[in-house]
Amino acid sequence: MLSNATALLTPGEMARVDAAAAASGLSSFGLMERAGQAVAAAALKAYASALRFAVLCGPGNNGGDGYVAARALRQAGADVVVHVLGDPDRLPADARLAFNLCPIPGQPLADYRPRPGDVVIDALFGAGLSRDVPQAVADIITRVADAACPVLAVDLPSGLCGARGLVLGSAFRAARTVTFMTKKPGHLLMPGRDLCGTIEVFDIGIPRRIVAAEAGQMAINGPAVWGKTMPRLQGETHKYRRGHLAVFSGPAAQTGAARLSATAGLNAGAGLVTVAAPSGALPTLAATLTAVMVRPIDGTAALGQWLQTAKLSAFVIGPGFGVGERARQFVAMLSERPLVLDADAITSFAACPEDLFALFRTGPARLVLTPHEGEFGRLFPDLSADGRRGKPERALAAAERSGGVIVCKGADTVIAAPDGRILINDNAPPWLATAGSGDVLAGIVGALLAQGVPAFEAAAAGVWLHGAAAVHGGPGMTAETLVQQVRPFEALSMHSG
Repeated sequence: MLSNATALLTPGEMARVDAAAAASGLSSFGLMERAGQAVAAAALKAYASALRFAVLCGPGNNGGDGYVAARALRQAGADVVVHVLGDPDRLPADARLAFNLCPIPGQPLADYRPRPGDVVIDALFGAGLSRDVPQAVADIITRVADAACPVLAVDLPSGLCGARGLVLGSAFRAARTVTFMTKKPGHLLMPGRDLCGTIEVFDIGIPRRIVAAEAGQMAINGPAVWGKTMPRLQGETHKYRRGHLAVFSGPAAQTGAARLSATAGLNAGAGLVTVAAPSGALPTLAATLTAVMVRPIDGTAALGQWLQTAKLSAFVIGPGFGVGERARQFVAMLSERPLVLDADAITSFAACPEDLFALFRTGPARLVLTPHEGEFGRLFPDLSADGRRGKPERALAAAERSGGVIVCKGADTVIAAPDGRILINDNAPPWLATAGSGDVLAGIVGALLAQGVPAFEAAAAGVWLHGAAAVHGGPGMTAETLVQQVRPFEALSMHSG
């Protein structure tokens, strides 16, 4: 069972949690009271010097949280104004009770004028919004942004889709967001992640069993999810037990990407790493690699012989390999082995994606695809163009179609498995967007596959370790320095069991 800190609930799942909590005998108004009190406490702690709190309350239960927060702020001695969207007489029962208990008269939302020293508490819509915000709200969002007032959002900045992280017409940019029980996908998916600011998750008292019963298979990527599958170093471990990773290179002028992948694989724990390359590339590779071995592989015959005679555990193909028939032939020959498919190897199947999927659709997942947005669109053009689905839904559909684990790269990397599991990564710093970083990721994932980690867990751990390495590397890192920061066993020390 995932902890509340790891689980992700969609807005629909969270609504079912709220309903189940009420059905179990918990007071739904009591939950609203605790949520609003948590918002007030967070506001007072973060903005002790605020001259005034402007609480903007919407037409649903998010507005109810706002009314509770406004009352608590007034009781704490703060100067508070309340501005209301919609008719309070039409509020849901709990929100209506919160409105009645709030001692501060509500003024129309359109009348709010920010002034110096204001802190805005956005309790308009929260995570459940599924349509563009009304023009009146868009006007207030613009007004607040122009005044540069800090915004504390209740649940999610109004205007963001809680399921997809997309802006619905217009959205607040919050400095802080207070949410309840678990994060929602919209807190992690771009551009939502950038608009949420610092996120605080408050436990308002819903039993964990209720949250777990309604939660789907989506979670935040981290050691708590896959830590138990990570390889352990033991006294009898030797290099072959740690796996042999093979990385395929392109010609002499295109060996850099493969070298990055291979070095990352070695640093990520593979016992042996070999770069397989055309004969003409071997002098370049031999002159630039030390602990990584090299092997001449000029065509399918040489590859077939190598596969029959060598102890090879997993493969990486794509970085700097070249696009075309040779890539397709090599992938077909590797289709029964654990394989990371990246870059040129992905593009090689752009005109015939079904040929790729047919190779991996049966049996246990052994293929890890690591496309960036453009490469994803080449293999899955219909999914890429489907604006109705969020990134997790698109990645899951791609995994189900391909039979492989999909690593949909980006600031909000999503990892999806054919069996329905989805992880959203949140530890990647922005400076990870640099040439060659994807080659490093492919090598890390390949090394974990070589050590016997299942495909989904290898992909997820690889993505997390990649982000952790970038954090260690700092803003000035390049792919060459990133690869030296790969520390696979750091994840084990962070895994609590």
